[in-house]
Amino acid sequence: MKILAVIPARAGSKGIPNKNIRLVNNHPLIYYAIRNAKESKWITDIVVSTDSPEIEIIAKQMGVAVKHRSAELSGDAVTLDAVIYDAAKDYQADYVISMQPTSPTLQVETLDRAIEYAMEKGTDTLISVVNDPHLAWIEENGEKKAAYRARLNRQYLPPYYLETGAFFISKGSVVKPESRFGSYCDVFEISHEEAVDIDTFEDLRLAENILGKQQVAIYVNGNNQRGMGHIYRALELADEFYSKPDIYYDVNQTDVQNFGKTTHTLIPVDGIGELLEELKKKSYRLFINDILSTSVDYMIALKKALPETKIVNFEDDGEGAYKADLVVNALLPASNMPNVKAGEAYYISSKLFMFYEPIQIREKVRRVFISFGGADPRNYSDRLLVMAAQEKYRDMEFCVVLGRAKENVEELMSYNQYENIQVYYDVSNMPELMASCDVGITSRGRTGYELAMLGIPTIAMAQNEREETHGFICSDNGFAYLGMNPADETIEATLDMYIHMRKEERTRYQSLLLSHNLREGRRNVMTLLQSL
Repeated sequence: MKILAVIPARAGSKGIPNKNIRLVNNHPLIYYAIRNAKESKWITDIVVSTDSPEIEIIAKQMGVAVKHRSAELSGDAVTLDAVIYDAAKDYQADYVISMQPTSPTLQVETLDRAIEYAMEKGTDTLISVVNDPHLAWIEENGEKKAAYRARLNRQYLPPYYLETGAFFISKGSVVKPESRFGSYCDVFEISHEEAVDIDTFEDLRLAENILGKQQVAIYVNGNNQRGMGHIYRALELADEFYSKPDIYYDVNQTDVQNFGKTTHTLIPVDGIGELLEELKKKSYRLFINDILSTSVDYMIALKKALPETKIVNFEDDGEGAYKADLVVNALLPASNMPNVKAGEAYYISSKLFMFYEPIQIREKVRRVFISFGGADPRNYSDRLLVMAAQEKYRDMEFCVVLGRAKENVEELMSYNQYENIQVYYDVSNMPELMASCDVGITSRGRTGYELAMLGIPTIAMAQNEREETHGFICSDNGFAYLGMNPADETIEATLDMYIHMRKEERTRYQSLLLSHNLREGRRNVMTLLQSL
């Protein structure tokens, strides 16, 4: 069977000068139509119809035939039917496929499915469309009327198909100078992403974003011992890409509930072995590990599974870090390794915190914020709640937030019986609660950075030996750091000191906290990733 692809590409374009040869993601626009035709498993012949010497050069360099288009067929009023017939008349093809160079985002797999559909159904004509239902209006006899029967939400409206320029498949026998339609016509729906039709400069920008987008995967785990900051960061990072990353997690280490209510693509794996097997079936431009320290063996196996992929590790101080293309350690101290970027400049905050200004320091401390992240494995929350329930604090308010991975939540929620204690679980608006408080108590991880962004004088303690290496949360930066597992007497004495601290001293601590620009970390990290 002979299937001919005709790609019409004239030189004149008034809206976007030189449109068909403009570079989009480092290739001329016409390149994408020619590439799809060449890679199709069904198309046997390809011809580019053009009056442009530049387009002719590109077509010949890509190894396809060229049909010189006469001046009579290059005018603005000439229909595409005549152009396609002129290019196809000598081929005697069973099918003729018109492919516009202005549809660069079409995938060859979609094109082949459409060809197979046309052959199976025996259609005379098959046109690419996008389903785009809207509440629309039309004009009849000078009167504007609704083009719908009932006002419904968009997802409940009947299909409304708009033609795209991606492909127009016709049997060779119906291709005439005045038409490419036969008696049996049908449409083939493609995605909105593949339906981009370059007509404006904004269309060019959109196509550039789609064609240049990164196929990204993230491997992350979080639990009571590891902490939940990794999952929070992974979800924040996933929102920064112009594509939907695949997020892998190990079911032996992470409960899917720890991801909360997310519409990101979550892929469970049963251990590293299954992860590597799954990755061998995929193709990613970027793979991100947020699993703490990695081993050399793991990184070697990962690079073997993804030989063309850039690999980025977060918070990795293991031997495997040497094998990564980039390591981002926002919480860990600086490193001599050239591939490591360390320090608070790379901290990724929650988007919500970007909308809140630092608190105003009040004359007296009225409200204390307490949170130890998503897990709190040392049960600091428990110890602070026992303190807060003492009679001497009855005039002080305590706001205690428990995370998703905390194990004895129901027991601790019983402290809500005290009038001055409010215990929350897995809150959706953390900055709102923080901003209502005068001082904070937390561990040496993500929450400490958030309190610093809001300029809240904070007492901190480490959950484990790894947190002891997190250098940002220290006295030089405005924190009262008590080390790991301090005695209750030490915690209580420091709390009392903060409660009775003069406004001027708390203001000084706030100035130290705010001297670090933690709001730029997200942009700094994305700049690093985009440079790979």
